[in-house]
Amino acid sequence: MTDRERARQRLNQGPRMSKGERTRQRIIDSATELFSRSGYRAVSLRDIAAHAGLTHAGVLHHFPNKEATLIHVLSRRDAVDAPLILDEGLTPRELVGNIVKIVERNTGTPGLVSLYVNLSAEATDPAHPAHAYFFGRYQILRGLLVPAFAALLDDRTEATPAPSPETAAQQFLAILDGLQVQWLLEPGAVDMRASVLAFLRSLGIPAPDDGLGDRIAADTTDAADPTSSTGNNGSNGSNGSNGSNGPNNPTNTTDPTQERPR
Repeated sequence: MTDRERARQRLNQGPRMSKGERTRQRIIDSATELFSRSGYRAVSLRDIAAHAGLTHAGVLHHFPNKEATLIHVLSRRDAVDAPLILDEGLTPRELVGNIVKIVERNTGTPGLVSLYVNLSAEATDPAHPAHAYFFGRYQILRGLLVPAFAALLDDRTEATPAPSPETAAQQFLAILDGLQVQWLLEPGAVDMRASVLAFLRSLGIPAPDDGLGDRIAADTTDAADPTSSTGNNGSNGSNGSNGSNGPNNPTNTTDPTQERPR
């Protein structure tokens, strides 16, 4: 291999992680997998350490407590999805189209879907460490989707009555949540993307063009879900409604009342 080829290979690999960064990555990978299997409360920091092949003290060197690992688990997926949802340049149709594409992509990350099903169900308890995260996340999503649906419903050519933008946004999120629970239970029988598109058409909103999701990098699925080997069973933790794993947004990076351009 020539020097030029070696240099190109290094550039393609990106910046090399330090030993400490690799260890932190292992810990977060293990926490993600265990939380997706059993829920947050059933997993201890010692469980995470054992799964990662580390001592309890070794994990504490990087994370002071289990709650800190949870925050990093949630934040890692936010880093992947946030630009697709929070970009101020998105039109209403692009916003909804990107969410549809994220839903489709999530069929390749069953571990993360399971993680959000379990955590969002547990987080309905105000004392849960992820309660504020999911509460804020829903506020942001509603704040983005209400003006988007207002624009999309206003552009309809059909004369049939339409729900209010607020109701349409709530229904959209409820469909995303419910579909993911059903898909985890019986993945071969549920086509999440087709069901979401059918809902949009029922409102008289044309299905988003497939090209709207091209902003999703081809490698985000593998990079974002270290749990993909865990399978599709989301029933090992708490049962309940999902936190809409489609758009996983940070809870403090945007004003949820900000309207998007049409």
